[in-house]
Amino acid sequence: MKDSNIVRRLTAADAAACRAVMLDAYATHPSAFTSTVGERGSLPLSWWEKRLGAEADASSVVFGAFDDKGALVGAAGLSFEDRERARHKATLFGMSVMASARRAGFGRRLVEAVLDHARAHGGLRLVQLTVTEGNAPAQTLYESCGFQVFGVEPMAIALDGALLAKVHMWCDLEGAGRG
Repeated sequence: MKDSNIVRRLTAADAAACRAVMLDAYATHPSAFTSTVGERGSLPLSWWEKRLGAEADASSVVFGAFDDKGALVGAAGLSFEDRERARHKATLFGMSVMASARRAGFGRRLVEAVLDHARAHGGLRLVQLTVTEGNAPAQTLYESCGFQVFGVEPMAIALDGALLAKVHMWCDLEGAGRG
């Protein structure tokens, strides 16, 4: 029997399900992602397996949210900097929850899992992310998890002839979620 509504680190065995969730996200909410279905859909399953970062020294890890039937309904990743002067930073990426599973707390649990992993990783001081300007539900979630806005990048992504801005946010791992 599957545990109900769990969030855990994904493994290579989850690659096909993760690919499906992310391709759905790119198709359903193209303004929320820099990647496109065309770019990511053509990549081999091995690319998705590597992105999940099963190795101890992986450059990224991905967490998944599973519903009470054991289906993957959401994902969020964390990538690490390898340059010496930037190793104190990590980036939250690819945050998505399927429409059928929204408003059930999966998004918050994914962000919290990423932040908990970042705190346990050692040597990290902050996690940063970008959210498309105007995506109030996502920005509100991130703010409630301790992220703060530090700038807006104009014309960050091009979508259907429009240039959209990205809001840059950061979370101090020693301050957020404490107390």
